[in-house]
Amino acid sequence: MPRVLLLLPTATYRAPDFIEAARALGVEVVVASEERPVLADTMGDRAVVVPLDDPVVGAAAIEALDAQRGIDAVVAVDDEGVLVAAHAGVSLGFPHNPPEAAARTRDKAAMRTALAAAEVPQPRFAVFDDPDDVPAVGFPCVVKPSGLSASRGVIRADDAEAARAAARRAFDIAEGGQLLVEEYVPGDELALEGLLRDGQLMVLALFDKPDALEGPYFEETIYVTPARVDDATANRIERVVSDAAGAIGLKEGPIHAEVRIRDDRVWVLEVAARSIGGLCARALRFGAGISLEGVILRHALGRELDDLAREPTASGVMMLPIPTAGRLSAVDGQDAARAVPGVIGLELTIPIGRQVRPLPEGDRYLGFVFARADTPDEVEAALRAAHAALDVVIEKDRP
Repeated sequence: MPRVLLLLPTATYRAPDFIEAARALGVEVVVASEERPVLADTMGDRAVVVPLDDPVVGAAAIEALDAQRGIDAVVAVDDEGVLVAAHAGVSLGFPHNPPEAAARTRDKAAMRTALAAAEVPQPRFAVFDDPDDVPAVGFPCVVKPSGLSASRGVIRADDAEAARAAARRAFDIAEGGQLLVEEYVPGDELALEGLLRDGQLMVLALFDKPDALEGPYFEETIYVTPARVDDATANRIERVVSDAAGAIGLKEGPIHAEVRIRDDRVWVLEVAARSIGGLCARALRFGAGISLEGVILRHALGRELDDLAREPTASGVMMLPIPTAGRLSAVDGQDAARAVPGVIGLELTIPIGRQVRPLPEGDRYLGFVFARADTPDEVEAALRAAHAALDVVIEKDRP
């Protein structure tokens, strides 16, 4: 039986979906985290510790594991594992991204520099490390830490004083390190989910984001596919994202790209060497009900990917925002949300009683709502109705 090593940060909650996809494919899974995996009690010796903060040490640990029991593929589920997977791919001969390309996706400054060298359309940008001295790229601008993801520390500023305040806040959130200031690009934002095979991009889904992401923070909410754009626009997005992946040096595996459309031009905001985050992948089905995780595992094992078009119905997901900081006391209305026509699932990912924080300091969402319907408009309406049915009760932190 083929054996796949999944690199899963301890804090992720994507393991069950990958394990289920592997079971459907007849593949054995070994789960590796930087600490004792939460699944260790149920998976026994198929749950191991692999350092994810040092790619060389992590790859050496994977080599040792391969020598002991044999590993047929390594899959990084989240950003934290992409460098380790790249280094392991080099040493074990698996299809992989070059380590330097994977590193660019973890460093926004390096990614921007690579895109600029290839003249890929993107916002004007500057790199700096003194939060009291923000370079000028025009206003409004967006300040962000170079090494964080998932919109953490990303803040819009409309003047110089606000830019300095945003830089100080971003610097504190990232606990130091390099910062980036970018031109704010208005327009419709979309996300492309794709798969690279030997540098060739296969588009799996194109999502639109109907909620305007204008700041001051950039908390994502609704993703709907198919995107409500014409074929010409979709083709332009595909070409620009393919160019961006090539400029970064990516060759193999899933990518998740964020773009904006302004004046009929595609602007690249982000390219990640992993699939869509959180539980959002549950909004996608391919072929005869194959999950996105199943597609990723098939690619990693070198299996055929024919007839994997996305299902014909529209689908979508809403990442439930955290409205304020404090202790989560209750989420009422869940039955009513699940009863909304078109809604196919609601999953909360933060237990009652936990402390919660919204963006830009926070690093997760309250949960996810999933919907399917005949049209994207119906999907969006179902997601909004489900969200409106929920009453999130948070006891605010005392001063």
